[in-house]
Amino acid sequence: MPNGAKITIRPALPADLPAIGRLGALLVQTHHDFDAARFIAPTPATPQGYANYLGTQLTEDRVIILAAEREGAVAGYVYAGLEGMDYMALRGPAGAIYDVVVDPASRRQRVGRQLLDAAIERLKGMGAPQVVLSTAAKNEEAQRLFAKAGFRPTMIEMTKGLGGGK
Repeated sequence: MPNGAKITIRPALPADLPAIGRLGALLVQTHHDFDAARFIAPTPATPQGYANYLGTQLTEDRVIILAAEREGAVAGYVYAGLEGMDYMALRGPAGAIYDVVVDPASRRQRVGRQLLDAAIERLKGMGAPQVVLSTAAKNEEAQRLFAKAGFRPTMIEMTKGLGGGK
């Protein structure tokens, strides 16, 4: 995809799901590569499974799935939602960013930032008083993106394996 081609951020459509599923599988692989003991491994079924799951979310009132389109192809997507009070997380109602994924051919071209900004604006329009997200500890590139967008660290997840297998 040429760098100069215009990016359009729009609601994801059912026709986008195969591309979004492929990007979701890339997200799974990337996280598994960061820490195989914490994150699930992708399988050949991951792209279809991810697409199927996000397909169930497309019509949910409190969910946002936006696609970044460049020259008729999906260059990335963002998946977010509006959540209520969460005592486990010790926070009130908030918008939550679940996924921001950009195709490797479109990275470092502000696609992720455009997706993030669009999701934040939609969450704000839905009444979210704040927006939260999580990122893998080793995902420094994403952390830089989020910090530049005004996010600050507030929680640290810690994991301990218990040696139990399947």
